[in-house]
Amino acid sequence: MRIILASSSPRRRELLAQAGIDFEIMPPDVDEAAFVTDGIAPDALVAELSKQKARRIAADIDGAAVIGADTIVYLGGEILGKPQSASDAVGMLRKISGKTHTVYTGVTVITPQDDITFVSRTDVKIRELSDGLIRAYVKSGEPLDKAGSYAAQGLGARFIESISGDFYTVVGLPVCGLVGALEDLGVIRGDTYDGQAGQLRHNIR
Repeated sequence: MRIILASSSPRRRELLAQAGIDFEIMPPDVDEAAFVTDGIAPDALVAELSKQKARRIAADIDGAAVIGADTIVYLGGEILGKPQSASDAVGMLRKISGKTHTVYTGVTVITPQDDITFVSRTDVKIRELSDGLIRAYVKSGEPLDKAGSYAAQGLGARFIESISGDFYTVVGLPVCGLVGALEDLGVIRGDTYDGQAGQLRHNIR
């Protein structure tokens, strides 16, 4: 069975490849802002967006397992997605400075027979950030396509004081939960070791 990642995120691509899964990439065309409504719970939002992304690709592909995912940062009742501009990124970083926020990642896997959606959440404590540090970080360009305006696996790692939960949820793809969903759906089963590549490989159905 083909496995398709419905995402343009390079972080998700890297994590899925590191997990030893062979996959194709087909980014979906989904207007994420259209699903952000007043009062929507953060877990409900990422679950719905992950479904929409997976469904958009699955509708045009037969006989494949399609993975959709979405990540947001949630702080004080406010949903922080990707910044719309450099000034927006500065504002987000000021908001999370010195505080603990929650990162939610929703994942949906759709196969021709069944589908699974789950949400993973992780709490992240950010140290106090000076205005100069925030502006220098934004100038690096790294925050501009990241939920909450920072990359836990990049330069933003220096801002993280503590993490409670799954680190990969913060990066954008809870690998353990995803592999479990793929196994439950019968998409992958068992592992073999690829000596040439130096990694475990999942046997695809």
